[in-house]
Amino acid sequence: MKRELVERELTEVGPKRAGSAAGKRRTVTVNMAESPLTWLHARGHLDERQFDAGERLRADYERAQLSPSVTMRWDPVRVDGGGGDGLTPSERQLAAKARFDGAMAEAGSGLKDILWRVACACEGLPEAEKGLGWPARSGKLVLKLALDRVADFYRIR
Repeated sequence: MKRELVERELTEVGPKRAGSAAGKRRTVTVNMAESPLTWLHARGHLDERQFDAGERLRADYERAQLSPSVTMRWDPVRVDGGGGDGLTPSERQLAAKARFDGAMAEAGSGLKDILWRVACACEGLPEAEKGLGWPARSGKLVLKLALDRVADFYRIR
């Protein structure tokens, strides 16, 4: 699978501590363009297979255009179909939706919640755990199990 290089968007963030002992602010450099899956993979929490499965799921989610959108589409209209696979853009979108639905079904009802939040909605693990009402640090294990199932669906070795 071909990976695209994501442009880095670095910013300094940190808590605002007015009364710290040294009187200094503590900041951390964060890459705002980095997805939660990329962050976990770069720090060794996901192996190559799990990362590829998550990226493939997110690509199908985006190709199927399942994310919320405005009422008007400003995308240019392609007359030639746009690809060499012989499918129209609508057929390509339906195929991506079928793959996405199949991958989510393979993940299972107990695992697909965290999978969708982290891989597709790009929520961080702490935010996803909080949104699901889970205890802190429980999402990583569940996410890894879900990504293993999705990798099986996509036949990633």
